[in-house]
Amino acid sequence: MDDARRVLLARALRGFADGSAAILLPVHLSALGFEAVAVGAITAATLLGSALLTLGLGLIAHRMPRRRGLLVASLLMACTGTAFALLEGFWPLLLVALFGTLNPAGGDAGPFLPFEHTVLAETANGGARTAMFARYSFLGTMAAAVGALATGAVDWLAPLFGREAVVQGMFLLYGALGVANLLLYRRLSRAAEAPAGGARPAPLGPSRRRVYGLAALFSLDAFGGGFVVQSLLALWLFERFGLDVATAGAVFFTTQLCGALSLFAAVPIARRIGLVNTMVFTHLPSNLFLIAAAFAPEAWSAVGLLVLRSLLSQMDVPARSAFVMAIVEPAERPAAASLTSVPRGLAASVSPLIAGWMLTLSAFGWPLVVAGALKLAYDLALLRAFARVRPPEEGG
Repeated sequence: MDDARRVLLARALRGFADGSAAILLPVHLSALGFEAVAVGAITAATLLGSALLTLGLGLIAHRMPRRRGLLVASLLMACTGTAFALLEGFWPLLLVALFGTLNPAGGDAGPFLPFEHTVLAETANGGARTAMFARYSFLGTMAAAVGALATGAVDWLAPLFGREAVVQGMFLLYGALGVANLLLYRRLSRAAEAPAGGARPAPLGPSRRRVYGLAALFSLDAFGGGFVVQSLLALWLFERFGLDVATAGAVFFTTQLCGALSLFAAVPIARRIGLVNTMVFTHLPSNLFLIAAAFAPEAWSAVGLLVLRSLLSQMDVPARSAFVMAIVEPAERPAAASLTSVPRGLAASVSPLIAGWMLTLSAFGWPLVVAGALKLAYDLALLRAFARVRPPEEGG
């Protein structure tokens, strides 16, 4: 098995873990007696902690062996799942959320990102790089969809073992998948490391201004996305329409399946209209669907609008990753991946707390409206700032 396949398989295993954890987190915390604000606080801590870890690793990744960084992240993932299964107090869980790897956003984020993106970017060039990131995102999204669907085991097995025991078992499975990632990354070859003489004295060089500009814009997008992370979107569906866990899991399976299948459409679209245009013009209508879902009077119409949103909302993911990797020098890639991801995590760590507070005031989908409006602003700002920046494969 080559290094790219190891990264893709590890991403799939982690996607399954994140997809199930996104649904299980509010279920577990609610069963422990926490209110929506506390759920929002712990959710925010997971995003904040993930961002800080990614920043720390990204800033030293140009000097750190990639295999070692991935092993550290995998070990931390194993410890995170075990701790969430065994701890019950708010403050211990908040600390684990802050220093662990739990990702309730269910997407491509966390301390694995700067190392995995760098390894993948160096295995392909040009349009093939967009296709590689499409496969990476597809496997993660599909696995997350299966993980969300698997949370139906909570309802199916609760009569036999007890609801909380099943939830604890699934968090232990999250930790076990961290061990599986560790075993995969132990066998990375020397080719996964930076080439001799390829390291830089500083994380970023001539591409610094571009990276900082993208980081600021991606932060706006992430701040909006933090209002509708899957854990809080699930909580909204529970409170607004009374959905049970199995139904919510099926809903998120469907939306993630649609999002995963749409990822490959980004490759020919980007080839025709460019990476930036693909990021913007697929994202705009998806945000309008998100806003409309907040006004849906029935569960079926809300779910339908969320499905329509999911058909478009993920196409920017492989285009974004390929664009960042293409417009920086190879030695800058770990830092660029980290610095365009970390502000996203920091921004997204604030909004779940606000969204949780909103849900305590009303079951109306105000978090969806705010998220859609902020994301629309991001799309227009990105188009204005980077429409003329063309990567080499586009003749830039």
